[in-house]
Amino acid sequence: MSDTGRQGPTPRAKSASEAKSAKPVGRFAEYWDTLKTIVYAVVIALAVRTFAFEPFNIPSGSMIPTLLVGDYLFVAKYAYGYSRYSLPLDLPLFKGRILASAPERGDVMVFRLPRDPSIDYIKRIVGLPGDRIQVRGGVLFINDQEVKRERIEDFVDNSFPAHPMRVPQYIETMPNGRRYRVLDLTPNGPHDNTRVYTVPPGDYFAMGDNRDNSSDSRVDPAVGGVGFIPAANLIGPAKLIFYSTSGGARLWQPWKWWGATRFGRIFDLVE
Repeated sequence: MSDTGRQGPTPRAKSASEAKSAKPVGRFAEYWDTLKTIVYAVVIALAVRTFAFEPFNIPSGSMIPTLLVGDYLFVAKYAYGYSRYSLPLDLPLFKGRILASAPERGDVMVFRLPRDPSIDYIKRIVGLPGDRIQVRGGVLFINDQEVKRERIEDFVDNSFPAHPMRVPQYIETMPNGRRYRVLDLTPNGPHDNTRVYTVPPGDYFAMGDNRDNSSDSRVDPAVGGVGFIPAANLIGPAKLIFYSTSGGARLWQPWKWWGATRFGRIFDLVE
């Protein structure tokens, strides 16, 4: 007789008490597996958010035309290294930055507001440590050299569709070749003619692309501005717009989400 025809000993039937106790054990194993999956997902999400990319949204128009109100973007937190503000809850585990890398002129960066580090800001770096920065007649000067600015077509602001507004728009070119668009809403605006700012060692100078509608390093922190930005306050450069909405739909109005989404901006790189 072949082995396939053999029959082993008859399994002992489980008692009623054993069958009853097996069910909770099985449920516990399922709950434990689910809990582990959730914990792993949270740990991975925190690791990505802490060391790689963090999402931010744009609540104001200070970076128009580069960034619009309602843009959602990813910031590369690894680009400049890490500070306490890279960590969850801003844990003060170390001082300064580790694995630090210097930003470049023209980077659009997220940083913690020096006068209130609980607030995130986003501006464009125009001044590096030791630079002399000045604005004359709306034109940016770096170390007494005029930053090239060329007039292009007007930017059309459709914030109020019934009354679109045309705003003078320029392409500005940094000494390192970085090019980006800026707006000049008002000739001889309040920040179009400034003193010379000498950027201290370890600090940076930043401005909004919407030059007449930006509280930035040109404005003293004592009156609500930004001032110089310490390297420790940098979070990282903005890299990619992953979603954009005009604001025409609320969270509880899914039937309006499609119409409010600015599909043409999704996956745009931040220049």
